[in-house]
Amino acid sequence: MQARPFRVLGLHHIAVGHADLARLQNLWGDMLGLTLGAPFALASENAKGSIVKLGRGAQAIEVDLLQPLDAEAKPAPHLPPLNHVALWVDDLPQAVEWLSAQGMRFAPGGIRRGANGREMAFIHPRANDEFPLSGEGVMIELVQASPEVIAAYATLAAAVA
Repeated sequence: MQARPFRVLGLHHIAVGHADLARLQNLWGDMLGLTLGAPFALASENAKGSIVKLGRGAQAIEVDLLQPLDAEAKPAPHLPPLNHVALWVDDLPQAVEWLSAQGMRFAPGGIRRGANGREMAFIHPRANDEFPLSGEGVMIELVQASPEVIAAYATLAAAVA
């Protein structure tokens, strides 16, 4: 196996889905006291929702609250309720190219812009004959880190080294 040409820097966000967005907003906003971000809708992902943030700055972690636009359509952002885990990567195109060459299955759509405007790609939760590697039951989103995020994680890594 050739050397990995990218680094996973840290957790970007988790996405939680439910058939009723208001219930998620009540839990994460009213009950847990987190500030809800502006609402969004992504027709290509069959989702509407809002985002809450834990922490501040480049290393803040988001919790994406998702409801399907159409409960009968795919993708179904509320099934399973823990929709996906997203990781910062320092070079998304290299990550997708290298992982694909290793046999990793990606969800249809390739690299594209997510709800937050950043480029991302999803590792499929299940393998198939063509691509024997997968997220092993979990959808994993790889998110292109900004230069500020890359610098923040480099500073953190140097501090703990």
